[in-house]
Amino acid sequence: MIEKMKLLHITGPKNDIDRVVKLYLNKYDIHFENAMTSLNNLKNVRPFVETNLYREAAQKGEELKQYLEVSRKTELEVTAEQAREIIFAAHQQLADVVKQQEEVQEKQRELKEWMAEIAPFIGLDFELCKLRDFHFIDYQFGKIKVENYHKVEQYVFHNPYTLFYECNNDSEYVWGVYFVPHTHLVEIEAVYASFHFEAIQVPDNLEDTPRQAFEQARELLQNYQQKLESLKLQAVELVKDREQEILAACECLQSYCDNFEIRKYAACTRAREDGIEHYILYGWMVRKDAEQLQREIAMDEHINCVEEEPGDDLDSKPPTRLKNPKILKPFEMFVEMYGLPGYNEMDPTLFIALTYTFMFGVMFGDVGQGACLLAGGILLYRIKHIRLAGIVGVAGVWSVIFGFLYGSFFGFEEMIPALWMKPMDNIMNTLMLAIGFGGVLILVAMVLNMINAVRARQYGRLLFHQSGLAGLICYGFVFFCVLLFAAGHGLPATILIGTAVGVPLIAILLKEPLSHFIEKKGSLFPEGSKVMFFVEALVEGFDVVLSYATNTISFVRVGAFALSHAGMMGVVMTLAGLEKGNPNWVIIILGNALVAGLEGLVVGIQVLRLEYYEMFSRFYTGDGKPFVPFRKQEER
Repeated sequence: MIEKMKLLHITGPKNDIDRVVKLYLNKYDIHFENAMTSLNNLKNVRPFVETNLYREAAQKGEELKQYLEVSRKTELEVTAEQAREIIFAAHQQLADVVKQQEEVQEKQRELKEWMAEIAPFIGLDFELCKLRDFHFIDYQFGKIKVENYHKVEQYVFHNPYTLFYECNNDSEYVWGVYFVPHTHLVEIEAVYASFHFEAIQVPDNLEDTPRQAFEQARELLQNYQQKLESLKLQAVELVKDREQEILAACECLQSYCDNFEIRKYAACTRAREDGIEHYILYGWMVRKDAEQLQREIAMDEHINCVEEEPGDDLDSKPPTRLKNPKILKPFEMFVEMYGLPGYNEMDPTLFIALTYTFMFGVMFGDVGQGACLLAGGILLYRIKHIRLAGIVGVAGVWSVIFGFLYGSFFGFEEMIPALWMKPMDNIMNTLMLAIGFGGVLILVAMVLNMINAVRARQYGRLLFHQSGLAGLICYGFVFFCVLLFAAGHGLPATILIGTAVGVPLIAILLKEPLSHFIEKKGSLFPEGSKVMFFVEALVEGFDVVLSYATNTISFVRVGAFALSHAGMMGVVMTLAGLEKGNPNWVIIILGNALVAGLEGLVVGIQVLRLEYYEMFSRFYTGDGKPFVPFRKQEER
């Protein structure tokens, strides 16, 4: 079912919009439309543009909340102005502590960078400060890839003018320092560069060995961390006494900050003689909610709300909000996949719930496997709220029912008696019944199309569409004749058949000029050659007749999959050696699992195809606009 909507025109003083949103509109689901879209032709109306006065305070409030040990709800209420004062005052109290924290964090960062520079060289057991005393010897710290290190070793071994000292290594690099006389610096540097030696600048102001300096730095880093923890505790103590006020202020500011976004949907009038500007909001609400809102604001002199019923004269198209019983809720997923119904369309949820699950049961009739689908689907739906699982659960009910009708239990065809028939013993009847059932569903789809046409006031579609009254008479009469023939009865007179089929078919071919005539839409025929129109009409007529036949025959797959299921389980039982009297239960269990999983998936897809292509395409457009409440719009 589609919930009935009302379009609300809400106006009031510009500076009162936040109060109205917080006091009234936040209680309800309301789908806002951009007011400027409808009012853009008015000269005295402009977009509602303002700077968010609450965002800065809300951000500072979030910074304060990190110092609170417990972030919980509070019953304390404050105004927006009080909230801003509370937050700014508390934030100012913390300014000094926060500054100290930032200074300590900066020292930590610098110390970590310094430690990263010397960490690879902690294996050097030498005080780096003594390197500054060298007058004739140069040195260079760096790293070299492991695969090139043996070349360096050979070079150093045969060259008396350089020495390489390894400090550290891993699977990729060797870190170290090489020494060279000042007189051979250029030559030796070029050689090390050829070995892809990467120079690293190491602080030369160390008074101790790299290891000693590294350990001292680690201790200092721990001291910095302790200092940070102390400052955090200090900040917590500063705000602890005002915890309730701060939490209340944060909640208030966040609410106002969120509500501020409503301005992008609003328009604003220019100031009148009294100097007061007014806001204008357009939004859709469920009828009962709109009526309740009207009762609430009846005594509020600062707000004015006018209701308007959906109609063709509205600039805004009503959104669609589905309301169905819990058992039908999962099937809304299939409707949404095709497209939401238009506001004046029928909600096809009940139709697809009945037909989908019924056809699934016909094609997948097995008591045991159906019970597994039922139990698994309901369990997943209750725990995980997966809509597809809910659909599988309901489909499992029909699988169980048809399992009893077919006499099938986990593929055992003789365990329980068939209450109706066994598909494999009645192949032709199974296929013909499937086609007959498909014909009935197509007729039902035509009736639904006529109902939707009446709702949309599309009388040409009602009378002359291939799924309208003309199509219903044409297809229905042919279907009736086929049933008579199959039952062994004589057919009606030829002239009756020709009239009942030919006249509606001609009406379908001429639906465009006939629709223009009854709807009084200008010229009967489209622009261009009338000859080409009739040629196209003949081609379209052939397509209509072909579609009637192919759509009907498509339902043969309902019976075919019923046969396929029985056949596949027969193969499983043969492989398990059931006929020999000593079945392999492992094969039976695995075979049932494979058939239930694989065929269940294929059947589910095939039934959905029948729903969309053979039925929905005849009566359903699915061009509806979803109903998205304001808060959910902001969350998208």
